[in-house]
Amino acid sequence: MFRIMKYLSKSEVGQMIVALATIVGQVWFDLKLPDYMSSITTLVETPGSAMVDIWIAGGKMLLVSLGSVACAVVTGFIAARVAASFGQRLRSLEFARVESFGPAEMSRFSTASLITRSTNDITQIQMFITMGLQLIVKSPIMAVWAVAKIAGEGLEWTLATGVATAALLAAIVVLMALVMPKFKAMQRLTDNINLVARENLTGLKVVRAYNAEDWQEAKFTEANRELTDTQLFTNRAMAVMMPLMNTVMNGLMLAVYWIGAYLIDAAGLTDKLTVFSNMIVFSSYSVQVIMSFLLMSMVFVLWPRADVSAQRVLEVLDTEPMVKNPANGETPAPKGTVEFRDVSFAYPDARENTLEHISFTAKPGQTVAFIGSTGSGKSSLVNLVPRLYDATGGQVLVDGVDVRDWDLTALRERIGYVPQRSVLFKGTVAGNVAYGDRAGGGVSGGASDAPGPDADSAAVNMDAVRAAADVAQATEFVDRMDGGFDAAVAQGGSNVSGGQRQRLSIARAVYRNPEILVFDDSFSALDFATDRKVRDALAGHAKGATKLIVAQRIGTIMNADLIVVLDDGRVVGEGTHSELMEGCEVYRQIAESQLSKTELTA
Repeated sequence: MFRIMKYLSKSEVGQMIVALATIVGQVWFDLKLPDYMSSITTLVETPGSAMVDIWIAGGKMLLVSLGSVACAVVTGFIAARVAASFGQRLRSLEFARVESFGPAEMSRFSTASLITRSTNDITQIQMFITMGLQLIVKSPIMAVWAVAKIAGEGLEWTLATGVATAALLAAIVVLMALVMPKFKAMQRLTDNINLVARENLTGLKVVRAYNAEDWQEAKFTEANRELTDTQLFTNRAMAVMMPLMNTVMNGLMLAVYWIGAYLIDAAGLTDKLTVFSNMIVFSSYSVQVIMSFLLMSMVFVLWPRADVSAQRVLEVLDTEPMVKNPANGETPAPKGTVEFRDVSFAYPDARENTLEHISFTAKPGQTVAFIGSTGSGKSSLVNLVPRLYDATGGQVLVDGVDVRDWDLTALRERIGYVPQRSVLFKGTVAGNVAYGDRAGGGVSGGASDAPGPDADSAAVNMDAVRAAADVAQATEFVDRMDGGFDAAVAQGGSNVSGGQRQRLSIARAVYRNPEILVFDDSFSALDFATDRKVRDALAGHAKGATKLIVAQRIGTIMNADLIVVLDDGRVVGEGTHSELMEGCEVYRQIAESQLSKTELTA
């Protein structure tokens, strides 16, 4: 838990030092009260005492109480302030770290787990800072100070307090041994319930189509039951703590008064008042000792979950992405050449290579296509160009420089990437098309003042947006939307069809005017006519750009300058359509399964 405190700022550390001083002040005030109680008791029991002396002692006691309250208020204010600012910083740091993750790191942490770590886990840490740190500091100071105050006041009373303290410690150790494993399991079970809920919500159409509501509900009920049972166990175990503390405290008070009665009875007439006064003071201090352990028990309630949460947050913050930006990354002059030199690639923890000994060159203005059966490595290959992964063997070069030596931002600014699964963001159509500007990339023809996430068409270069939409054949359906390019896009693009999402994703890549365009099976949701129109428009608008296209349809890639045929991660054919029809059996089988001989020779 304390390892995560290294992320505290200097200002927060300074505030916590002030809070420490106020905690010490509060303990001093609390332990000063019994002295005034003793004075008042002595004055009351002493014949001839002046009432004014009692009022003065009572006034001092009241001022001490107010001082304790003031220290408690200041401590609580500082702790809440530090906890809030620290939680804000941790969320920002965690979000920034996740932003640097590639697919390899994302596969290690599930989406549901990352959401839990940035919300529930950080809330647990905040709660611990707000309450736990005060108690961790206050309880031992109070215990040691109170014991020092009562030391030597009476052997019998000291022995009774020691027995009560030992009983409390034994009970706390037993309870912690029971609940600690359960506290650790609770965060994992929270992840699980978030995972099941997210899976059900994202796959709701499939669930309904297959009448699987009962099955999904049973999965959620099971996950919910496991979390509930664990919470009930820990809550029931910790519920024993307070009655136990009260029982021990009341028992100690009874023992103090019983011992005091015995000592008073055995004392001489002149010593009875002294023994009675000592009993009052000792009973107050013994209660303070028990209270310090009561506070410590509250720490043990907060500590386990906060400790587990801190470890989970640190797992994210300490994870170094596999793909790192080099310290002195290069930014070569724009060309657009992409070259693979004997490239091999294996996913993290995979036993076999996904790609083996891939070599080809794509020159500026050329269209290079990749085709092959499912699982042949087409998407893995093009994902190496923007460094979503790094090659495990050989070199991937852009403009003659290994991508691992490029400055990551400069590399990705030169690439227009359309993923296999089209992704849109909540906002407007224009904002999604101009996403390269919004992200701060250097886009030729775009607006220079990188608009924020909720920017509308007024904040971007609308001429460039419309030109990109025209190339992607998106203008037709956008103009029919309510508001046109100002029309709202729901989260994930759920209010547009799959083909429309794909065309807007293509428009987003075109808008950047990049020197390299990467299409990862980005025409699959388009009909043949739209597919042809998009490719024809691309040929004119981006004729100087290098185009890398992953496709399943022969019709999409027939006119490519170079077609690379993959099978089980290896190149089994390379050339133009006509060359491959003559010399590559794999390509010919794919082509003949999709098109007639007349279409293939047209």
